[in-house]
Amino acid sequence: MIKALKGIFLVEEIKQKVTFTLLMLIVCRIGAYIPVPGINGDAVVKAFKATVGGGQNIFQLVDIFSGGAFAQMTVIALGVMPYISASIIMQILVAIIPSMQREMRENAEAGKKKMGKNTRLLTLFLALFQSAIMAKYAFGLNLATPGIIVSELAQLQIMGLPWLFYLIVMLTMTAGTLFLMWVGEQITERGIGNGISLIISVGILASLPKTLGIIVRQLNLDSQEPGQLTFSSIVVLSIVFVAIITGTILVIQGVRKIPLQYARRVVGRHETQGGSSHIPLKINYAGVIPVIFASAFLMFPATIAQFLSKSTWLSSLAGYLSPGSTVYTVIFVLLILFFTYFWTATQFHPEQIASDMKKNGAFIPGIRQGKPTQEFLEKTMNRITLAGALCLALIAVLPTLVAKVLNVDPAISHFFGGTSLLILVGVVLDTTKQIESHMLMKRYDGFMKKGRVTGRI
Repeated sequence: MIKALKGIFLVEEIKQKVTFTLLMLIVCRIGAYIPVPGINGDAVVKAFKATVGGGQNIFQLVDIFSGGAFAQMTVIALGVMPYISASIIMQILVAIIPSMQREMRENAEAGKKKMGKNTRLLTLFLALFQSAIMAKYAFGLNLATPGIIVSELAQLQIMGLPWLFYLIVMLTMTAGTLFLMWVGEQITERGIGNGISLIISVGILASLPKTLGIIVRQLNLDSQEPGQLTFSSIVVLSIVFVAIITGTILVIQGVRKIPLQYARRVVGRHETQGGSSHIPLKINYAGVIPVIFASAFLMFPATIAQFLSKSTWLSSLAGYLSPGSTVYTVIFVLLILFFTYFWTATQFHPEQIASDMKKNGAFIPGIRQGKPTQEFLEKTMNRITLAGALCLALIAVLPTLVAKVLNVDPAISHFFGGTSLLILVGVVLDTTKQIESHMLMKRYDGFMKKGRVTGRI
């Protein structure tokens, strides 16, 4: 492990990419400690704890994803969830609107630029909307427990609306989300790994010390009285923790190899022998994208319902969409299945693979080239995608169910739950693969430079 880390910093370009990525992530974490102007962070945290209580709550999950920024109402309290929500909406629109599909096929580069622009604009609107809801919620908390908002801001009202406070919160939090979006894009282009996924992962890791502190406190080691958390519960959670990591690696790395045969070809006067190879179809082609999308898709309406839960039906909706509830779990599993198939359908193109195979004289034994090969690949991918999606959903909800049976604190179950661990393990695997590919490319490039044979003129 140490040797591998040293090898990363021996290649100058990879060293620069890794350093740039780390610096940008540090900048993101600094934003988690800068409160919105006019808001008392300590008072917000106390009100947040009183709101969360001891049961399962969507606020706890949102706070973990934001690395604690949500509970303190800092400048990056919204995190990257508005951007992910906008990406989901745009992906669905491309899938259901034929004109957008045609534009993406005919000019992929221009289509991607236009889609990126539309995603950013939609992110702006979603961030403004969510920050307005948060401002309304904070103002309501301040009426119940004064001291959260600076009195001058709270008193400056027009027609009963604290317009200046709303304006400050909306502009500050929206700017924070747009900054995180820009940082994520910069990391993806100039650094290592997927920037948005890394920002989410760092936010999850930031809650690790707090979670460990809760575990130690609930074990009640200083007293002879039994604590809320027992050692048997820790053992069970540890086993589930290891099982999730192992299962995630197996599901993400697992492939089904489709055998290929190559026909004999005549090149000039020579006949090349047909060889054999395989097509590696990934069991979970989408990786952890479905889990991130499903979490963001549920967080958006659930958070708004929690903020505006004064009405009866919104209170009921917030209860149904609380993590750990039966409705939440069922919808979460269905969304994982949906997004797994959706992402695979948008990224996996069997018609292109079948066409390339025909051009190169490759065929699957027992399957004719062309349309039959395409149908075989579609059928095979649908089957293995179902298996991968079910495994992914099981890994995502199993720890939450186990924690509920063991009566474990929600803060612990959310961190060691399947959603957080799936994202962490998936992002680490993806980043590691990118680093390995860069190192291999640089090694081959260096070898070719030294071993290049130049002709005489």
